[in-house]
Amino acid sequence: MKAILFDQVGGPEVLRLAEVPKPEVTPGTVLIKNHAVGVNFADVLFRRGMYLSKPSLPDSPGLEAAGVIEAVGPGVQNLKIGMRVATIGTKTYAEYSVAKASQTIPLPSVMSFEKGAAFPIQTLTAYHLVHTAHHTTPGQTVLVHSAAGGVGGLAVQIAKAAGARVIGTVSDDGKAGLVKESGADLVVNYATQDFAGEALRFTQGKGVDLILDAVGKPTVEKGLGCLAPLGHLIIYGRAGGSPEPFNLLTLLGKSHTVSGFVIYTIVDMPEKMLDGIVHSFQLMQEGKLKLRIGKTFPLAQAAEAHRLMEARQSTGKLVLIP
Repeated sequence: MKAILFDQVGGPEVLRLAEVPKPEVTPGTVLIKNHAVGVNFADVLFRRGMYLSKPSLPDSPGLEAAGVIEAVGPGVQNLKIGMRVATIGTKTYAEYSVAKASQTIPLPSVMSFEKGAAFPIQTLTAYHLVHTAHHTTPGQTVLVHSAAGGVGGLAVQIAKAAGARVIGTVSDDGKAGLVKESGADLVVNYATQDFAGEALRFTQGKGVDLILDAVGKPTVEKGLGCLAPLGHLIIYGRAGGSPEPFNLLTLLGKSHTVSGFVIYTIVDMPEKMLDGIVHSFQLMQEGKLKLRIGKTFPLAQAAEAHRLMEARQSTGKLVLIP
């Protein structure tokens, strides 16, 4: 089968299309013929050797895909050959991938494979940021950085569905309209405007209750300055670089909370995982949550997808088609 490999860590140019053996199922897993593969910033970090898990060279990136089950390993129940599914896995930049049955999600018949590939990591990350890592309630104000991106755009919609007022930030004025379409009450260009000052004006000086930050270095310290008393800042990415260290005692002034989040914590909690899946699908059925596909690329052009993501010019979900 064809797969994307890299023999050394580095820039997008290290990614290459190669012929590799098709993986085989083991107990508790399924083999999926991939029809669409999700691209995440975590893949960029993995390629650079900077992700939570390190590559074992030569290695293949990819954490999610959607396709059709081709084989089922011993001990797997409720998943059958021929089922349309999405999955959180590894080495998904390929024509086939193996995934744990516990991390494989049957897709509704009305959902395309492209949207299926956009569901597992980004949608569930957004849902659990809003509802698990923080308990968002009606009337709270939520500030979402990178609100035109994959997770950010979904978090805006999910927070609005929860009854929150939402401020979305972008790094390019051209993305503002997209964030407004997602339901944001205010859109701020954090590269040219003081987003913290705008947030304080929007809340009449009270501050925001929740900040979802995947940018990192350019935004975290300023964000702490516009949190309301008992406010919560969640770091779930570092597209703009790792945040600078800060004095934890500064959190005491207004009883602030700073935490981190990664979806793999939830993957190992079946009840919470199921809750996120069920409620996300429900929001989609109600028309309150729409998955936006930004651009698709042939599998062989994975490097181009990475370049677009690193340039911070993409909106919505980037998808590879094997």
